[in-house]
Amino acid sequence: MNRHPVTVIPGDGIGPECVNATVDVINATGVGIEWIERHAGERVFKQGIASGVPQETIDSISQTRVVLKGPLGTPVGFGEKSANVTLRKLFETFANIRPVRELPGVVTPYTGQGIDLVVVRENVEDLYAGIEHMQTPGVAQCLKLISGKGSEKIVRLAFEFARSEGRGSVACATKSNIMKLTEGELKRTFERIAPEYPDIRSWHVIIDNCAHQLVKKPSQFDVIVTTNMNGDIISDLTSALVGGLGFAPSANLGNGIAIFEAVHGSAPKYAGKDVINPTAVLLSGVMMLKHLGEFAAAADIEHAVLVTLTEGRLTGDVVGYEKGVRTSDYAKAVIANLGRRAEGWTVRAGKPIRMPEVSRSPVFRTARSKDVVGADIFVESGLDPAALGTSLEAIAAATPLKLKMISNRGTKVYPDGNPNIDCVDHHRCRFISRSGAPILFDDALALARAVNGTHEVCHIERLLKIDGADGFTKAQGED
Repeated sequence: MNRHPVTVIPGDGIGPECVNATVDVINATGVGIEWIERHAGERVFKQGIASGVPQETIDSISQTRVVLKGPLGTPVGFGEKSANVTLRKLFETFANIRPVRELPGVVTPYTGQGIDLVVVRENVEDLYAGIEHMQTPGVAQCLKLISGKGSEKIVRLAFEFARSEGRGSVACATKSNIMKLTEGELKRTFERIAPEYPDIRSWHVIIDNCAHQLVKKPSQFDVIVTTNMNGDIISDLTSALVGGLGFAPSANLGNGIAIFEAVHGSAPKYAGKDVINPTAVLLSGVMMLKHLGEFAAAADIEHAVLVTLTEGRLTGDVVGYEKGVRTSDYAKAVIANLGRRAEGWTVRAGKPIRMPEVSRSPVFRTARSKDVVGADIFVESGLDPAALGTSLEAIAAATPLKLKMISNRGTKVYPDGNPNIDCVDHHRCRFISRSGAPILFDDALALARAVNGTHEVCHIERLLKIDGADGFTKAQGED
């Protein structure tokens, strides 16, 4: 019998209990798994490894390419970034798939609506790139990076996942009405790719309306593809619709690698008490079995979970610790129910997901033309906009650039700015080509040095025209 090598990371807090229950259930199906135990998270941070992921764990994952992971803790005062994020970044697991469905015996305000949906979340870029800077002592900046390559990969994966499970629709949720270049990149990519999947209905929805509609009528959604932060937020919302994070599995997928884990955290106050609900990790194990091509075993476990819940076997964190069954007893009940089918409940058969084939070249998109037409020079200053504007106009007078406007937190404040704006000491000063023709970026840098002689420059951005279109947005009130 072929044995699948899998790196298993028990995790922190309640992690070992949930993972052990899952391993026991999977082993009971008879599927051949070679479990290779490695560690990450809190215990590793305390060993002085700042990433929370030791080299032996990295080496094991590099070899097995499949991981079943318990939740990891990031203790205050130890380590740097989250070990979860470290693993996603190290192995470029660009897609986070988070399914939720109505479950028997788990009563919520939505019981009977037949919720069965999946959030497909881009997993490595957006604000979660974690690129932050203090611009002034009172103004912080976080760069929101959305790439064409990242958008193409996640959109294609969303459609391929929908096909793999026989799902009929994919909705793209963005905030492109406000962030037209970043969130808009995902929307434009989605609308370009969707016609390649004529068998799947597609539409776009603004993310806040998506959240509204998920609460109002969640059954209208099948697959939702979205950016990293949006996906993080709405996937927690969707888990609440079906009973909470204890029922929310997930898969982190990259090219040739997959990490399966519950959405919930390590809940250290419940560690070792044998009272926690292992369903989220168990269903993550089901997703892992599908990834390994063990569809029959995956279906057997999912059916066994449905039967167990139908029987009213719920853990203490779901129905109260006086009434709930123990974690270990829940796992034993699932094992006892292997081979049974829950009347009135179905399981999606599924087939392998075809991973998107996207060029690995760093240059994903080229332009026919790219011209510098100005620069935004960000200035730290306590001057009022009129005084700052007058000073900057004088500094730029003998240069190829002229001051077009000053904005403060995205709203134009000079010239003819809104007097009601409560300004901070961080001003975007937009300079454009005096002649209207393209300029050299060296001209903008020279101007920034001149401005810095009188004011404090804290940031500079090129203003580009790419293939004749503006590669920048306008401030509120800017013509």
